Amino acid sequence: MLRFAPSPTGDMHIGNLRVALFNYICSVQREEPLLIRIEDTDKERNIPGKEKEIFEILALFGIEYQEEQLQSNNLRFHRAMALQLLQDKKAFNCFCTPETLDAKREASKEGKIAYRYDGACENLHAEEVIDNPLPFTIRLKKPSHSITVTDIIKGESTFAADDIDSFILMRADKYPTYNFACAVDDMLADISLIIRGEDHLSNTPKQMAIHEALGYDKKIEYAHLPIILGNEGKKMSKRDDASSVKWLLEEGYLPEAITNYLILMGNKPPCEIFSLKEAIKWFDLKTLSKAPARFDIDKLKFINREHLKGLDPKELSRYVGFADEEIGNLAKLFLEEASTLKELRAKIGAIFAPKVVPDEYKEGFDVLRDLTLKAPHFDDYESYKAYLMEHSGLKGKSLFKPLRILIGGAEHGPEMNDLYTHIKNYLKEVAK
Repeated sequence: MLRFAPSPTGDMHIGNLRVALFNYICSVQREEPLLIRIEDTDKERNIPGKEKEIFEILALFGIEYQEEQLQSNNLRFHRAMALQLLQDKKAFNCFCTPETLDAKREASKEGKIAYRYDGACENLHAEEVIDNPLPFTIRLKKPSHSITVTDIIKGESTFAADDIDSFILMRADKYPTYNFACAVDDMLADISLIIRGEDHLSNTPKQMAIHEALGYDKKIEYAHLPIILGNEGKKMSKRDDASSVKWLLEEGYLPEAITNYLILMGNKPPCEIFSLKEAIKWFDLKTLSKAPARFDIDKLKFINREHLKGLDPKELSRYVGFADEEIGNLAKLFLEEASTLKELRAKIGAIFAPKVVPDEYKEGFDVLRDLTLKAPHFDDYESYKAYLMEHSGLKGKSLFKPLRILIGGAEHGPEMNDLYTHIKNYLKEVAK
């Protein structure tokens, strides 16, 4: 089984969506089920409604899964296994207060040495533990050896025992830390491959140490995806609009295009434009670049434009607020200058909205509009144009500039003949 394990603490980041897509692809390739585990044990950071939003996004992007789970439902297992580790003397109660630990960290910082837990509570006698009224955490004893993580993308990384340290498993509020909950849940679900961002690489040896202490010896494969950088070469943060899947969708990027781009990043596919279904046939974690991937919004715009071009005209028309094949074909005329649904809606909207006309064309515009509202139906642009020329006396720039604004909503745009072909049945509405 594979798993995607987001937290309901904010908008889904494109890095998380990329992880979800790769887990889905690999689950299909390996013919293994996919588990969606909502990591909701950090109650203070959870945001109401975000759990529902996660599942809505997964559905929108065609990510199918076989099981879903709330991490908080496993609390009894987290606590039971923490007690087991205490009984086996592989973990210990720590009564160090946050203030004490902060002071020790500050001293390490001033001494310019890396902070390590000093084992203050590791060897307390049973009486000292039982008689102590202070709140306590539970820490795993530092492993006696280094731990090597073998990663499908990054190769081998070895972590010294001192770097892993005696870390906290259960907080004083009796809730598990991220690493403990994650390690226990992966064990309970019999996870075979973990795909996640490389910011979790330092967590992996800790989770492996937990598995070892619990006597769980199943070999889990790991793939840590390189981080996504913004245009300035820095890690994309939640402050970057484009890092939010929700923002990209609101801006008018198709789920299919976002999927295409996220799979393309750091990859060498057989073609540049493809569907999720097509990617399943050739995707290989082993061929992913080890280097960070740079997010290029212009590249995403290009890919989005190509996917928009491939849409059925009637489907595209629904995206821009109609249900007419002709409006879909009209929208496609603007795909050389518009790259998103938001931009297309603005282009189509300008055609049907009241027009903003420069003073120099206002008189001619009013004449052409009045004539259009009274005109019979013309099946072709040339007949319509001839009618306007005959009844207005306008020609050249005096005719074409206001006419373009009238039927195209702007001074520049696609060929008038092409525009007319697709709006002729809406001409009275356009001109009103």
